[in-house]
Amino acid sequence: MQAIERTDRVMYQGTGRRKSAVARVRLVPGNGQLLINGKPGDLYLQFNPTYLSAAKAPLETLGLETEYDILVTVSGGGLTGQADSIRLGVARALCQLDPDNRKPLKVEGYLTRDPRAKERKKYGLHKARKAPQFSKR
Repeated sequence: MQAIERTDRVMYQGTGRRKSAVARVRLVPGNGQLLINGKPGDLYLQFNPTYLSAAKAPLETLGLETEYDILVTVSGGGLTGQADSIRLGVARALCQLDPDNRKPLKVEGYLTRDPRAKERKKYGLHKARKAPQFSKR
């Protein structure tokens, strides 16, 4: 069996993070396929159109949705965090592809990492801010 040489294949990489989800994204020339952790994108994201459109949004903004395949390795978090981390990774990979892509992606807000994360639980409280019920007597 002979090894397949892939040195001639162009690949662009980007990393996206959201909450505790981390996505390593690779863009390769193709026909617009989305592959997440070895599964088709629509199957992995449970056929949710919101998650699918979020993951492919940067490509649609630039009109490149049928020119590149998206290969993703994602871990941590839930589906919402993973979809948003994929979106950031795709946007960063597109900036690597062509620096002129940065302006339209920045205007749409695809290059901004969402800093919101779960607040830690404090002692004496039930959750981060939920206090035990107060009683005067």
